[in-house]
Amino acid sequence: MVPRIMFGNGCFDQLPTILNKKRAVGAPFVYLVDDVFKGNDTFINRIKLKGNDVIKYISADYEPKTSQVDVIVTELKEEFQLLPSGIIGIGGGTLLDLAKAVSILLKNPGKAKDYQGWDLVKSPAIYHVGIPTISGTGAEVSRTTVLTGPEKKLGINSDYTPFDQVILDPDLTKTVPKDQWFYTGMDCYIHCIESLNGTYLNAFSQSYGEKAYDLCKEIFLGNLKDEESRAKLMMASWHGGMSIAYSQVGVAHAMSYGMSYVLGTKHGIGNCIVFDKLEDYYPKGVALFKEMKAKHNITLPQGLCKDLTEQQLQTMVDVSLGLTPLWENALGKNWQEVMNEATLKTLFLKM
Repeated sequence: MVPRIMFGNGCFDQLPTILNKKRAVGAPFVYLVDDVFKGNDTFINRIKLKGNDVIKYISADYEPKTSQVDVIVTELKEEFQLLPSGIIGIGGGTLLDLAKAVSILLKNPGKAKDYQGWDLVKSPAIYHVGIPTISGTGAEVSRTTVLTGPEKKLGINSDYTPFDQVILDPDLTKTVPKDQWFYTGMDCYIHCIESLNGTYLNAFSQSYGEKAYDLCKEIFLGNLKDEESRAKLMMASWHGGMSIAYSQVGVAHAMSYGMSYVLGTKHGIGNCIVFDKLEDYYPKGVALFKEMKAKHNITLPQGLCKDLTEQQLQTMVDVSLGLTPLWENALGKNWQEVMNEATLKTLFLKM
């Protein structure tokens, strides 16, 4: 679990005080920042760089890749004589996952793709801090960093992945566009549905999942004021991520990983596109999702998979079916009796 958490409007301004306690002489802090903030001097000046600290602006237009992690790690080792004092990720799930992965690879040999899987990381990561500027992914609390590699899309799942410190400032999510707010918020909602309906469910994950589910209903079907909605979605994301940390996701995530690997579909909207067609697996959850979609006038892209080549469709299926724990959670130990290549291809062609 994340050992240190700060929450509250404006608490981002306490970041310099937090980091000063962790600063080593001559060792910089490296900030991986969503490039949407590039040129936003009002925001960037709040970071208060010191010494040889550096900001690397990174586009969140593409899902994070293992090759991208390797490039950043190589650059940092060439640029600085000492390992950084810490890595700070500022942005959505893409930036948070990159920060987690870079902090791991700075202390573990080899390439990022070598650690895609469960409990493959042997050495603790360097100090790393997560600061979400959009809510829903749960990346700020999870023990995974999801990366697209040369052969698969899969997380680095380990006890060394979670952040050492997270700063939850609802004010940082004020400028999120409405469609992105919905897609990423639905990632949290789908976490809840997959966790609460999964075979891995236990009292720990259930307690977090139920709270996140209730918050999502309040946020997306209620009439909250903006400030209250931002704060509650930030906590829904946290609780949804905690629920998954002690159970697992399911059909929607398995399929959206396959779709993303082939088409590059971003995680939030990819989950929505898939979940919209999963009435047979999550009937009540999908019905409520459609209600939320209608309330906020969200129109999802259609026909993404209709023009795929047979090879592309097969790759999508292979990547999805390779995520055994997700299918096991969704459909049980004998999931292969329920889900096969033909069934999955038919499902994908609906999207």
